[in-house]
Amino acid sequence: MGKNSLSRRDFMRLGAGAAALGAAAKVTILEPRTLWASLGPVPPSDTVRFGIIGTGIEGCSLLSATLPVPGIECVAAADLYDSRHIAAKEALQGKDIETTRDYRRILDRKDIDAVLVATPDHWHRKAVTDVVESGKDVYCEKPMSHSVEDGLAMIEVIQKNKRMCTVGSQRVSSILYAKAKEIWDSGKLGMVDTIMAAWDRNTDSGAWVYPIPPDASEQTIDWKTWLDGAPSRPYDPVRFFRWRCYKDYGAGLAGDLFVHLISGIHAVTGTNMPPQRALSSGGIYHYKDGREFPDLLWTMFDYPHYQMVLRCNHNNSEVGEFFGFYGKSGTMTIQGSTLTYKPQAPYEQPEDYSVFGWPAKLRDQYYEEWRKNHPRPEAGKFKVGEDEEVYTPPPGYSDMTDHLNNFFNSVRTRRPVTENEVFGHNAALGCHMSNAAYFSRQPAVWDAAANKITT
Repeated sequence: MGKNSLSRRDFMRLGAGAAALGAAAKVTILEPRTLWASLGPVPPSDTVRFGIIGTGIEGCSLLSATLPVPGIECVAAADLYDSRHIAAKEALQGKDIETTRDYRRILDRKDIDAVLVATPDHWHRKAVTDVVESGKDVYCEKPMSHSVEDGLAMIEVIQKNKRMCTVGSQRVSSILYAKAKEIWDSGKLGMVDTIMAAWDRNTDSGAWVYPIPPDASEQTIDWKTWLDGAPSRPYDPVRFFRWRCYKDYGAGLAGDLFVHLISGIHAVTGTNMPPQRALSSGGIYHYKDGREFPDLLWTMFDYPHYQMVLRCNHNNSEVGEFFGFYGKSGTMTIQGSTLTYKPQAPYEQPEDYSVFGWPAKLRDQYYEEWRKNHPRPEAGKFKVGEDEEVYTPPPGYSDMTDHLNNFFNSVRTRRPVTENEVFGHNAALGCHMSNAAYFSRQPAVWDAAANKITT
């Protein structure tokens, strides 16, 4: 072998050494952005008073998350299950607020500026419409809509009434996802053709098998009103408390978890459109309890510039919550609350495989020509490569609090919200397309001209 030749082993050793030199990660604790509403004292005249419709799991979580937000006050809550009236007050640390089954009492109050909607999905259109037509701003839990038609109608009524609307996918306001967007916008990832994300769980609670409260009955729950246009059926507490399992009220894994993945990816990539096409696979493997939605769901989505592959599995939690952005120049992952960027090895490298089937003379000639066209940097200008970067928010950080704070500040200042009804609708469309593809066993295509999903 000639003196200018590199053996395959030599080349691989050089690559490994370069990788080792760049392996020291820089771990950065992200600084929370100053809350918009806390830039200065909020005078009593600017206090935003709000009510909430739906004080179940998510509703109480929202109320707890509002406690650190300055300049706001919850004054009323509505739910069709009486014990949730108590739960709402407890979430507010014992604050005595008006509670009712009839949310129209909240809408009739002139001292209320905004309303949080945390009902099952099949109530979103009606509740949001009534809120904005009463002249109040609205925060609507994700997914924004229960159907394509519902989403389009909600956009129309929100914009017609010129109200503020935030959709509740809190990663859009997260400092971790803001850092991810900064890395994306920097171009450090290079061309990205693949984005993969997962949200896996392995508990009965994670699969919506919630216990039925011992006081649940037709006397404590307004079942007839709760159905709200869904098919009439006898009182069924399983459907009331585990509504995500059923098409009449929810959207399954796609509506519960895919929507977080989609909205997070849209926020990072600057995407504000539905996927062009969806292909789904999955099934009910463990939870054969009468549910209609799968306990394992995979969907591949086509976008103009990348493919997005999502998975939710109720039967294994090893991966947990994960996002991966795979670029020609780097890889960015979010695992739980840790963001990591890793550079890829340069893709312009001397061939280290096929040339070892050449005669030594030809191989030497190839390496000599390659070095001539790829000169080494001058002394003092040699760079091994970028180091791995790791970012995490500080302990106790809540993106839900940031998301709610941004909403209330928009109510106060009339500045644009961080996740408006169009963004929320487009994220929800991905969920509806995933389910359409799963149940039809056909590709689901978004027809933008007709504003509908075809299979």
